[in-house]
Amino acid sequence: MAATVKYDEVETGQQIPPADYPVRRVNLVMYAGASGDFNPIHWNERFAKTVGLPDVIAHGMFTMAQGGRFVTDWAGDPGAIVDYGVRFSSMVVVPDDEQGAVITVSGVIEEKLEDNRVVVALTARSGDSRVLSKARAVVQLA
Repeated sequence: MAATVKYDEVETGQQIPPADYPVRRVNLVMYAGASGDFNPIHWNERFAKTVGLPDVIAHGMFTMAQGGRFVTDWAGDPGAIVDYGVRFSSMVVVPDDEQGAVITVSGVIEEKLEDNRVVVALTARSGDSRVLSKARAVVQLA
C-alpha cells in the first residue's frame, strides 16, 4: 500500500482538517484487552477517584494512537508513518455516559524533507485541554 497524498501537492504551513475521535468506556476496556494495560484508573471510576483523578481516564497510548490514526487516515496508508513521537500534556477524562469524551486531532505540514517525506505537527485536544504536546510525525508520501 502507498500513501495517496502526493508530496508535490502539499506545502509547508498547509492545514490538515481536524477529525474527532469519540472515546467511551467500552473503548478503554477493549484497549486494555489489546494492550494488556488493565490499570483500574482506565476502567474503575471508584478507584480513579480514590487516587485523586476526576474520573476514569484514557490510556496515554490510546490517546497517542488517535494521533497516529489521524495521520494514517490523512495519508491513506497505515504504513506511511516513518517516525512518531508525542509528550502527554493532559488527561482525557472519560465520563460514564452516552457521550463519553472526544479527542480532536488536527495537523499542519511543518516541514518538507527529502525523499517525499513531510513532518506533520499535530494538535490533540479533549474539551478545553491540550492532551498531546510536541506531537510530530514524519510521513512518507507518494
